[in-house]
Amino acid sequence: MNPTPSRERICLLTGGGYPYRRDALGGWCRTLVEGLRRFRFELLTVTDRELPSAPAYPLPFNVGSAHAVALGRDQARAERRRGPVPDGAAEAAALLCRGLLGDETPVTAQFADGLRRVAELCQPPDADGRGGSDPLATLPLTEALLEAWRQRQAAVTGDRPPLPRLSVRDARTAATLLRHAMRSLTVPLPEVELVHCVGGTTPLLAALAGHWRTGTPLLLTEARAAVPRQRPTEDRLSAAVRTVLRRFRTSVARTGYTEAELIAPLSTYHHGWALDHGAQPTRLVQVPAGVDPREYPGAAELAEAPTVVWAGSGGPDSGLALVLEAFTEVAAAVPGVVLHLVGVTAAHEEHCAEQIERTGLGRAIRLHPLPADPRDRYTVGQVVAHVPGPADPPYRLVEAMMSGRAVVGVDVGPAAETLGDTGVLVPPGDPSELAIAVVGLLRSPTRRRALGDAARQRALGHFTVDRVVRVYGALYNDLAAPPPVTAFELALTVPAPRTTTPATVRWLTRETTS
Repeated sequence: MNPTPSRERICLLTGGGYPYRRDALGGWCRTLVEGLRRFRFELLTVTDRELPSAPAYPLPFNVGSAHAVALGRDQARAERRRGPVPDGAAEAAALLCRGLLGDETPVTAQFADGLRRVAELCQPPDADGRGGSDPLATLPLTEALLEAWRQRQAAVTGDRPPLPRLSVRDARTAATLLRHAMRSLTVPLPEVELVHCVGGTTPLLAALAGHWRTGTPLLLTEARAAVPRQRPTEDRLSAAVRTVLRRFRTSVARTGYTEAELIAPLSTYHHGWALDHGAQPTRLVQVPAGVDPREYPGAAELAEAPTVVWAGSGGPDSGLALVLEAFTEVAAAVPGVVLHLVGVTAAHEEHCAEQIERTGLGRAIRLHPLPADPRDRYTVGQVVAHVPGPADPPYRLVEAMMSGRAVVGVDVGPAAETLGDTGVLVPPGDPSELAIAVVGLLRSPTRRRALGDAARQRALGHFTVDRVVRVYGALYNDLAAPPPVTAFELALTVPAPRTTTPATVRWLTRETTS
């Protein structure tokens, strides 16, 4: 490892996490930054949540800067009080909304064109915070949405389902939410050789705007669940507004797949999802999640009583509800069983406690805030119930496997390909099946210990952090390093075949698929 950072600077762009929060992707980002000390990192996180003033993780010497940008809330009636519409704003809004409601199968060029024009209108302030423009308040999104909706409904055919009814009020609500989301386009990015975007729609919008303004190469890590999912806070919105938000997130993801020089999905599941949404196969390099075996060394079962572990934030969107429902059945079948909820964040402790109280099993459930030492995360149990939330990355399953515990996993996302035949998979959304599988392992010590040993060996062979660091170092070299010195070539009568795929990427593709 070279202790001196190279001249290549990387902007690691996240959505409200590292280094300010110990969230689902914080540990993954920290591993990358600390493992690639030959690069200099400029850390930027963009979020609509309030962030702590100080980083939650210590910053290594190769971090040049760390900034957090909290997006302000729009005024609910800003559009009613808007001034003159800037030149090109109406056309940009029309293109964006027509593309938003177009065919979802191919990449919608209209949406990307409209989004790029909006980004061009949004000039970020200079280094001293002066200047910059914010045309979002005057962007005529309500009118554009209503007109695009009318055109789409008029073009509906027998095999094309109609959209839900969009009222003027719905259009105004959707326009306000879109305007707030697109505030990410105004975030200035540091001067770097490569932008590495990790996260969802919010950081990707900032990355796209920076990419369009400066031409800086973009590396996109696809680590989360499919982006069109509905968020719990959106249940109260109308069907039309939810449709707009879902299509907007999908369209932003497709635009990112089109614009990024390279895309690094964490699994075959994410790889396939990116392909289905317009990513070019030659730009995809699959890099599975990995953890440090030294942090999860494995240990003999500590408890004699039957114990189950679930790891998650404990929030409304974390899989906690299914775990508690299944544990009610487990407790009825296995006397004295204890459930450990580990890794619960401070922001969700109250919600988690309320859900536990509703079960009436508070004496059998132990609540553990996020432990400082990961060695204690899974070893307190005999069986791990892996029930992830939509935003949880795959490495939590890898952590459980590396800890040498038998895993009962819900068959969603990349769980099946990660776990292989070293654990038990159950259908999603079925607490009874989850309970049956957990009870079966609690009653069979020999089987669960054999599965735990097999899971650890699989993790050691396929999901270690050194592999992740090595592959991303090669990707950074391909995209951020200066081009090679021009060499003299012989003039041939028949030109030699050429490929646009970087040499390192060709090597990585062979390695990651072997």
